[in-house]
Amino acid sequence: MSETTSLSSLLDQIGKPVEGHRPWPRIAADRKGWSSLIAAMAGNDWTLLGLWGEPKAVHVAVADVPAATYAVVSLDCPERSFPSFSAVRPGAIRLERTAQELFGLTAEGLTDPRPWLDYGWWGVRQPLAETPLEPDPNPPRYEFLPIDGEGWHQVPVGPVHAGIIEPGHFRFTCNGETVIRLEERLGWVHKGVDSLLKGATIENAAKLAARLSGDATVANSIAFARAVEAALGIEVPPRAVWLRAMMGELERIANHLGDIGSVCNDAAFAFMLAEFHGLRELVAQANWDSFGHRLMMDRVIPGGTLVDLSIGAATRYDELAKTLRSRVAGLVHIYDTKPSMLDRTVTTGTVSLELVNSFAASGHVGRASGRDFDSRKTPGYPPYDQLEFRVPVFQDGDVNARVWVRIREIEESLKLVEQIVSKFLEKDFAGDDRLVSEVPAGVGGEGIAMAEAFRGEYLAWVRIGADGLIQRCHLRDPSWFQWPVLEASIEGNIVADFPLCNKSFNCSYTGADL
Repeated sequence: MSETTSLSSLLDQIGKPVEGHRPWPRIAADRKGWSSLIAAMAGNDWTLLGLWGEPKAVHVAVADVPAATYAVVSLDCPERSFPSFSAVRPGAIRLERTAQELFGLTAEGLTDPRPWLDYGWWGVRQPLAETPLEPDPNPPRYEFLPIDGEGWHQVPVGPVHAGIIEPGHFRFTCNGETVIRLEERLGWVHKGVDSLLKGATIENAAKLAARLSGDATVANSIAFARAVEAALGIEVPPRAVWLRAMMGELERIANHLGDIGSVCNDAAFAFMLAEFHGLRELVAQANWDSFGHRLMMDRVIPGGTLVDLSIGAATRYDELAKTLRSRVAGLVHIYDTKPSMLDRTVTTGTVSLELVNSFAASGHVGRASGRDFDSRKTPGYPPYDQLEFRVPVFQDGDVNARVWVRIREIEESLKLVEQIVSKFLEKDFAGDDRLVSEVPAGVGGEGIAMAEAFRGEYLAWVRIGADGLIQRCHLRDPSWFQWPVLEASIEGNIVADFPLCNKSFNCSYTGADL
């Protein structure tokens, strides 16, 4: 396959489009076509956006972002095996390990075939396969990578941590205080989301999507809702589209405020924790008063939104934006002029552009290292095509750069909130009060969508039967592609810098445990 082949032309060669899949094409490939895609990925900078399984099929979402080409490629697996993408796109490794353990699909050539989610506690193996297996009475011990060197030691941390956070195990291999290697083992908060979504009503599935990772409940809900709307051809009322954007930006602001304060706290700057979390609380209180929920959970639904924004609430958010802009600017000045703070964040936890590109790490993690990708702009979704904002990108790739991405994104989101408020105060727009379109009965289809959160883009893929029930749904948190980059970020740093690195990423444990 020529390295100059475009993704669009390759898709035409490797299979046929599947009817009823929107808005991206879904191509049904054979093994030769699937392998051709893998080979072409090795010679191009195309992005692997997701990979998920079914009992006898596997799907991969790919994109040529500069060419605005997005697609899903599917492979039937009657023998329950498929060629692995892991050698050309390491972001596929944990997704393929998950497909193996949940559906019994073997990823041929998988570069790291160790278990991922199954700790031997489920009472069944390969629970979502056509014929699940009996549990292993003596499950094998999980093998961390071997140590090869003199004077090295290991420091195990977790899965239970000192703070009120979710569980995750971190295994540090060190030479003195310097970290040589970090390995993560997650899966402790596995909830069986894929299983729970199968056969669910659209309404119940939307609630599950909203709870995949509570700190990004709005973004998850938007991604799922847009996937359902694409599958069923639902047109969302304009007012609901703008309400979704409002809630999405408020969620981004609140989380970035909290994260900046928490990064500072991990550098023993507790004053900033108190100040930034106080500002976050202002946003949460305004959300409670305006939307009836501090996190705005379950306010976005397939077809639209459940709640409206009154003129009074819109005006309050406009005032809040001005307050936040002023107070954040003062705190940022303190951060940027405190040598003891910058000594902990500058050059700490550095990751390269090459690394974030290879894993398709998005959000503040990717943008801090020069990866300019934001799903609000590419492929884009309404109403962001009618809004003015820029995507801040830095090059240094360290903790400090990830803090500054958050700072600049807060500034941009405050501008977006003010633009959205202006829209709601327009006389003509105020008269259009429809919030939701009916979900049609007796219609099925497949849909895919992305929504940008504070952490990066969330991807949702759904297949809905004519009975209105979910036949298969895959929800991909950006943390899947960020957790491995965190492992690399701590190499060469000291153990005491890991809390700073970890918080500067703020990956979701539950979002990567399905």
